[in-house]
This record gives sequence, structure tokens and C-alpha cells, in this order.
Amino acid sequence: MAINWFKYSAPTTFYGLAGKMIPWFAFSAAILFAVGLYIGFFIAPMDAQQGEFYRIIFIHVPASMMSMFLYMVMAGYAALGLIFNTRLSAMMASAIAPTGALFTVVSLWTGALWGKPMWGTWWMWDARMTSELILLFLYLGFIALHASIDEPRRADRAAALLAIVGSVNVPIIYFSVKWWNTLHQGATIKFSGTSMHIAMQQAMFTMLAACWLYAIAVALARVRSIILERERNTVWIAELPEVKQ
Repeated sequence: MAINWFKYSAPTTFYGLAGKMIPWFAFSAAILFAVGLYIGFFIAPMDAQQGEFYRIIFIHVPASMMSMFLYMVMAGYAALGLIFNTRLSAMMASAIAPTGALFTVVSLWTGALWGKPMWGTWWMWDARMTSELILLFLYLGFIALHASIDEPRRADRAAALLAIVGSVNVPIIYFSVKWWNTLHQGATIKFSGTSMHIAMQQAMFTMLAACWLYAIAVALARVRSIILERERNTVWIAELPEVKQ
């Protein structure tokens, strides 16, 4: 039986679907976080060069990757909302932004914890570190700009423009270690020719999957709140069981 997925592009139908999906994504994320952290901190061997300090990568690398990926997803939704004037796309962009900012903060914080024993300092104005900090400012700017405009549709359009323009920073972050002579090491996750121990790879990919599932669960929960706020004067919202209570 064919499923008409386009019907879920409207807030009225997507609200219920999101509510059903959240527990599955949240539970799966919790399981994978536990498994990934256990493998990374208790099974993966000690690194020959960095000792036990390297284990921060099992948090730092997935958080860094998610910070960049979520920005592109946010910018993509913002562009869809701007081009096609779709309400749900703009709502999804707003729902993703805080989670992307959180992963960026985790990336910067764990990077500082990693940098202190490796480089002898908490912070260097390294190309990748600086561009990642700019990414945080872009997330915060998107959130602040959207909150500063009272009319939701105008706020969506203004924030969308900022998100689209800011997306140029993501490839700069990714390729910074190749374009400039930086202290930051190259790509940690490689799909060919990697020298990482199998347990390290398992921990890394498990944590990455956990972060992705977590991001989906949180974004879905947040977009439901946004839908309730924006559609609060409609009949279908008033008839929801959670609203009637």
C-alpha cells in the first residue's frame, strides 16, 4: 500500500506523526549512547601517542560532525520555507537551531579539554577552531534574529536568509585543515585506509548514530511545541487531548 508522505508536510498531520516517532528515536539514542560510551571508555585500547586523553574524541568528533551537519539541514529547511513558503519547513529550521548550537558548544568545550594536554593550551586561534566558533555565533544569531521579530513569517524569512548565507562557513570548517597549516589534526573518521582500532571505530560510529537519533528526537519534540504555539488559535489545536486537559 502506497503512503502519501506529502500529507505530513502540513503541521496538522505532522504533529501527530512526530509524537509517535519521538519515543522510538529517544529510546534508541539512549541505548546507543550507553553502548558507545562503554566501548569507547572501557573496551577501546589506549592510543599509543595520546594515551588515555584521546578518548574525548568519542564525544568531540560526533558533536563536531553533528554541529556542521545540523546547520546544513537547518539551512536546507530554511531555504525550502523561503522558496516555497511552507510553514513546516520554517518551523523545522527553528526547531533544529538550538540542538545544533548545543552540539557546537560541546564540540568547542571538548576540543578545549583535548587541546590542553595535547597542545598545552585551552584555546588557539586555529582555523578550524575559529570557524567552529563562528558556527556557534551563526546558530545564536539565527535564534536571536528569529526571536527579535514578532511576526512569525517575517521572522522565518529573515532568519532563513542568515542561515543560507552562513552555510558557506560549513565547508570552511571541514576543509580548513587542508587549506591552512593548522594545529588541528585531519579527518578522524575515514571510510578507507583508516588506522583506527576496530573498537575505536565501533565506538565512534555508535556515538555518531546516537547523536543523530538524539537530534531527531529533540527536534521533533521542539517542532511540536512550535506548532502548538503558532497554531494555538486553530480549531484542530483546541481539540487535541493534551490541550483540553
